[in-house]
Amino acid sequence: MLCYTPCSLLKGTIFLALTFIYQSNAQLSSTFYSNTCPNVSSIVSNVIQQALQSDTRITASLTRLHFHDCFVNGCDASLLLDQSGNITQSEKNATPNNNSARGFGVVDSIKTAVENSCPGVVSCADILALAAEASVSLAGGPSWNVLLGRRDSLIANQSGANSSIPSPTESLANITAKFSAVGLNTTDLVALSGAHTFGRAQCRFFNQRLFNFSGTGSPDPTLNSTFLSTLQQKCPQNGNGTTLNNLDPSSIDTFDNNYYANLLTNQGLLQTDQELFSTNGSATISIVNNFANNQTEFFQAFAQSMINMGNINPLTGNQGEIRSDCKKVNGS
Repeated sequence: MLCYTPCSLLKGTIFLALTFIYQSNAQLSSTFYSNTCPNVSSIVSNVIQQALQSDTRITASLTRLHFHDCFVNGCDASLLLDQSGNITQSEKNATPNNNSARGFGVVDSIKTAVENSCPGVVSCADILALAAEASVSLAGGPSWNVLLGRRDSLIANQSGANSSIPSPTESLANITAKFSAVGLNTTDLVALSGAHTFGRAQCRFFNQRLFNFSGTGSPDPTLNSTFLSTLQQKCPQNGNGTTLNNLDPSSIDTFDNNYYANLLTNQGLLQTDQELFSTNGSATISIVNNFANNQTEFFQAFAQSMINMGNINPLTGNQGEIRSDCKKVNGS
């Protein structure tokens, strides 16, 4: 595992700081599978390590899946359902996910490996949560004890995915409101945005900044001029909107705090990234500065915010089901 601070020290700090969460959360537990599937974390991590050998993007993609799942009806694996049977509108086909969300095949591989070891026990929703933590850790980021015990939904919500998942072209006020709607605060917003320290984004998600920002006929004035020229070459005005660009060019597939350093020099790729630092008077500015100057604090905040996000409206107890195939409801 890559790490820019002493990993053992950092992990210990995070585990200690978050202990009260595990004790006080009545619904989910970090020891939920201790007796029924004690090796689930290592199974998930092993499959992702295999996938990494042929796909360096997979860690960022899996982390994003957990995010896009939790913002729609809570963390219930509704995102994973294909359009078939009673699922007439899949979240996979919603605008934020269509031809963008990826890693579903790796999730299926994880599910198969887990089912071979512990059949009928581990939910797809928990697999997404475990995969996000393993992905961040494998990329050099923090580790945390994932709270578990979620169950899988029987429905998908495509319209909810279209309206609830933050868009890369929205204002900071709108993004803040979407986070608030699911119980996440400003620190959570800035910390979770730090997941853009790895992965890629297609030109279509930001090229409005390059040529005609907000209908002005000019580029986004917050864009660093050198960075703007580079992006205009990669994403010409009438070019291929699906061309991939590194979210953090300084350390492409490594989870670190360089994302925030990029914002300080106006080199945030997405509009919603740069607005965290460039929106006058915003409470996010001081948090960006703090994370840019202190990777340990960012790692601790990110781990806490991932736990907070993972606790959005989980199905527990007798709600939902444990899907045997993440792509479809049991019996369909």
